[in-house]
Amino acid sequence: MFVSENLSVNSQGNLTIGGADTVELAQQYGTPLYVMDEQLIRSNLRRFHESMQKNYQGMGLVCYASKAFSCLEMCRVVASEGDGLDAVSIGELYTAVKAGFPMEKVGFHGNNKTDEELRYALEVGVGHIIVDNLPELERLERIAGEMKACPHIMFRIKPGIDAHTHQFIMTGQIDSKFGFALETGEAFEAVKEALSCQNVKLVGVHCHIGSQIFDIDPFEAAAKVMLEFIAKVKNELGYEIPGLNLGGGFGIKYLEEHDPAPFEVYMERVAAVVDEQCSKLGIERPFIYIEPGRSIAASAGITLYTVGARKEIPGIRTYISVDGGMADNPRYILYQSEYEAVVANKASQERNEKVTIAGKCCESGDLIGENMPLQHAESGDILAVLATGAYNYSMSSNYNRLQKPAVVFVNEGKSRVVVKRQSLDDIIANDV
Repeated sequence: MFVSENLSVNSQGNLTIGGADTVELAQQYGTPLYVMDEQLIRSNLRRFHESMQKNYQGMGLVCYASKAFSCLEMCRVVASEGDGLDAVSIGELYTAVKAGFPMEKVGFHGNNKTDEELRYALEVGVGHIIVDNLPELERLERIAGEMKACPHIMFRIKPGIDAHTHQFIMTGQIDSKFGFALETGEAFEAVKEALSCQNVKLVGVHCHIGSQIFDIDPFEAAAKVMLEFIAKVKNELGYEIPGLNLGGGFGIKYLEEHDPAPFEVYMERVAAVVDEQCSKLGIERPFIYIEPGRSIAASAGITLYTVGARKEIPGIRTYISVDGGMADNPRYILYQSEYEAVVANKASQERNEKVTIAGKCCESGDLIGENMPLQHAESGDILAVLATGAYNYSMSSNYNRLQKPAVVFVNEGKSRVVVKRQSLDDIIANDV
């Protein structure tokens, strides 16, 4: 009935998430409101974790991609499940530190890390730094020498794989701001440079081919390419790289017609390729890392809004305006990302209208979706947009000086605030 397994309809006809009535949540905490189901987050983490144990006999680590959704409580949840973390900024590192996350399980990404960020990563003892380019390697070698440190590093590699996703989130092909290219020999030269460094230790290579990918074939192809590169380094330089990070990008169900493969199927098929290639190439199976973010958080979250105006333009369209929009969910205006929506207080009714859901920002493009099936919505109704747990809160802004919504976790019907709603004073807190 719904795109996420944690959603249902109660006897009052209201939408529920993780056993909590969404209409009551809206009344208690106000709207817009992000709601996350903690049990589904944990279930998704455990599915990846258990699959890693099964397919790689524990010789691997699931690293939750915190760019999808990060806050202190999310870091605590990931840590309590025994998994690692992927961070892409000093802010995400700082959040992990303040949450008490074990920093040896953290990988630090980014295509343009600052000296401040690199120094902070060394100070807090991140497990490894994923180096994106030669200038970064040179700066890290210098900084590590100054700090008398020897950080473990990986290189981000572009495997040349077209993942057939949106052009803005394709990251594995040669024309990308991320990583070292294989085709030009750039990646191989970077490895030679790293092996000559005195203050860093190369422990792995990394690739990420894109996001929201349904087809498993590109993941298998990327694994083959990366293992061939490890074998080339071993054969020509005499050094066997011990770690391989295969990134993330596993698709989730935003619409009813979406049919992503179960996580376990991806893990089993790619693990079979890894074992076959290692045997064929005469290399040891490296320690495997993966970085699921969206596939952990997206389906666990929804966003609740209150409907304001209903505007019918005969023969054109019907607008349903809500008290949020691009400031709390910019993905439609960025990627034309599609969602399903439900009138939470009419969830048992048929979605028999096609509407455009409009935000309140002063932008004509401020939409959450167009031609969306929806129950008849009127002023005062509560609207739920589904599968918004990833890249909504984390990409939110104060555009038009709107306050960022609160984030509430639900757990078996009970709720708690994990991120407070911004106050008006928060909006001007840094003004002078």
